[in-house]
Amino acid sequence: METMVEQRKAERTAVKWPVSLWLPQAHRFFNGRSANISRTGAYVAVPLTTPVQKGHCVEVNFPRSSALAQQKGSYARIKKGKVVRVDRTELLRQGKLGVAVHFEDKE
Repeated sequence: METMVEQRKAERTAVKWPVSLWLPQAHRFFNGRSANISRTGAYVAVPLTTPVQKGHCVEVNFPRSSALAQQKGSYARIKKGKVVRVDRTELLRQGKLGVAVHFEDKE
Protein backbone atom coordinates (compact mmCIF):
# COMPACT_ATOMS: atom_id res chain seq x y z
CA MET A 1 0.00 0.00 0.00
CA GLU A 2 1.30 3.43 -0.96
CA THR A 3 0.62 6.52 1.13
CA MET A 4 0.51 9.93 -0.51
CA VAL A 5 1.96 12.80 1.51
CA GLU A 6 0.30 16.17 0.98
CA GLN A 7 2.94 18.58 -0.35
CA ARG A 8 0.80 21.47 -1.61
CA LYS A 9 1.61 24.86 -0.18
CA ALA A 10 -1.22 26.85 -1.79
CA GLU A 11 -4.97 26.35 -1.70
CA ARG A 12 -6.41 24.89 -4.89
CA THR A 13 -9.60 26.00 -6.60
CA ALA A 14 -11.63 23.73 -8.84
CA VAL A 15 -11.57 25.35 -12.29
CA LYS A 16 -12.68 23.48 -15.39
CA TRP A 17 -11.25 25.58 -18.18
CA PRO A 18 -9.90 24.63 -21.62
CA VAL A 19 -6.11 24.67 -21.69
CA SER A 20 -3.35 23.66 -24.03
CA LEU A 21 -0.15 22.06 -22.81
CA TRP A 22 3.02 22.82 -24.81
CA LEU A 23 5.37 19.88 -24.63
CA PRO A 24 8.77 20.82 -26.12
CA GLN A 25 9.87 17.17 -26.35
CA ALA A 26 6.99 16.50 -28.78
CA HIS A 27 7.23 19.94 -30.46
CA ARG A 28 3.47 20.44 -30.17
CA PHE A 29 0.48 21.46 -28.10
CA PHE A 30 -1.96 19.02 -26.51
CA ASN A 31 -5.46 20.34 -25.78
CA GLY A 32 -6.95 19.52 -22.43
CA ARG A 33 -8.88 20.88 -19.49
CA SER A 34 -7.86 22.16 -16.09
CA ALA A 35 -9.30 20.38 -13.07
CA ASN A 36 -7.92 22.68 -10.39
CA ILE A 37 -5.46 25.50 -10.07
CA SER A 38 -3.56 27.37 -7.40
CA ARG A 39 -1.02 30.15 -7.26
CA THR A 40 1.76 27.54 -7.52
CA GLY A 41 0.42 24.95 -9.93
CA ALA A 42 -2.38 23.24 -11.80
CA TYR A 43 -3.80 19.79 -12.41
CA VAL A 44 -4.86 19.27 -16.01
CA ALA A 45 -6.37 16.43 -18.02
CA VAL A 46 -4.85 15.77 -21.45
CA PRO A 47 -5.33 12.98 -24.03
CA LEU A 48 -4.05 9.57 -23.02
CA THR A 49 -1.66 9.65 -25.98
CA THR A 50 0.21 12.73 -24.66
CA PRO A 51 3.88 11.69 -24.25
CA VAL A 52 4.39 13.61 -21.01
CA GLN A 53 6.61 12.41 -18.17
CA LYS A 54 7.47 13.53 -14.68
CA GLY A 55 10.27 16.11 -14.87
CA HIS A 56 9.28 17.53 -18.27
CA CYS A 57 9.24 21.32 -18.52
CA VAL A 58 5.96 22.49 -20.06
CA GLU A 59 3.87 25.57 -20.69
CA VAL A 60 0.21 25.68 -19.70
CA ASN A 61 -1.80 28.08 -21.86
CA PHE A 62 -5.03 29.41 -20.39
CA PRO A 63 -7.03 31.08 -23.19
CA ARG A 64 -8.84 34.36 -22.60
CA SER A 65 -12.07 35.64 -24.06
CA SER A 66 -11.86 38.46 -26.61
CA ALA A 67 -13.02 40.99 -24.02
CA LEU A 68 -10.45 39.88 -21.45
CA ALA A 69 -7.74 39.70 -24.11
CA GLN A 70 -8.39 43.33 -25.05
CA GLN A 71 -8.19 44.32 -21.39
CA LYS A 72 -5.05 42.29 -20.63
CA GLY A 73 -3.31 42.67 -23.99
CA SER A 74 -3.01 39.01 -24.95
CA TYR A 75 -5.21 36.06 -25.82
CA ALA A 76 -3.65 33.62 -23.35
CA ARG A 77 -2.13 33.46 -19.90
CA ILE A 78 0.95 31.28 -20.24
CA LYS A 79 2.52 29.66 -17.19
CA LYS A 80 5.78 27.73 -17.39
CA GLY A 81 6.34 24.86 -15.04
CA LYS A 82 7.59 21.37 -14.38
CA VAL A 83 5.55 18.17 -14.40
CA VAL A 84 5.64 16.75 -10.87
CA ARG A 85 3.19 13.88 -11.39
CA VAL A 86 1.51 11.99 -14.22
CA ASP A 87 -1.60 10.12 -13.11
CA ARG A 88 -2.47 7.29 -15.47
CA THR A 89 -5.33 5.87 -13.38
CA GLU A 90 -7.69 8.60 -12.15
CA LEU A 91 -8.93 9.73 -15.59
CA LEU A 92 -8.20 6.54 -17.54
CA ARG A 93 -11.88 5.74 -18.11
CA GLN A 94 -12.24 9.07 -19.89
CA GLY A 95 -9.20 8.39 -22.08
CA LYS A 96 -7.22 11.10 -20.27
CA LEU A 97 -4.03 11.52 -18.28
CA GLY A 98 -3.91 13.68 -15.18
CA VAL A 99 -0.86 15.96 -15.16
CA ALA A 100 0.23 17.94 -12.10
CA VAL A 101 2.34 20.98 -13.00
CA HIS A 102 4.28 23.10 -10.52
CA PHE A 103 4.68 26.63 -11.89
CA GLU A 104 8.00 28.43 -11.97
CA ASP A 105 8.31 31.15 -9.33
CA LYS A 106 8.75 33.91 -11.93
CA GLU A 107 5.72 36.09 -12.62
